[in-house]
Amino acid sequence: MNAIIKVGGKQYYVTEGSEIFAEKIDAKEGDIVNFKQVLMLDSKIGNPYLTGVTVQGEVLKNGKSKKIKVFKYKCKSKSNRLTQGHRQPYTKIKITKING
Repeated sequence: MNAIIKVGGKQYYVTEGSEIFAEKIDAKEGDIVNFKQVLMLDSKIGNPYLTGVTVQGEVLKNGKSKKIKVFKYKCKSKSNRLTQGHRQPYTKIKITKING
């Protein structure tokens, strides 16, 4: 089964067994989370959401990515290597079951 769910203002295409990196959710590692905002299931399209359909997932990891190195070149200057950027906290979720 294929589904499109809405998590944290973004939409994700999921299947059973897939892993997604979603916006940070207040859940600990190993917790089971249910997503009720299902936009599409196989060929059924909701208006805006489908009723009676849930997607169940397991939280694998809460984390934050490393900052990237941004190289800026300035002629005859030693400030050509700067660590800049912003990384949003994320939650890694494994989709275990699609009920519908």
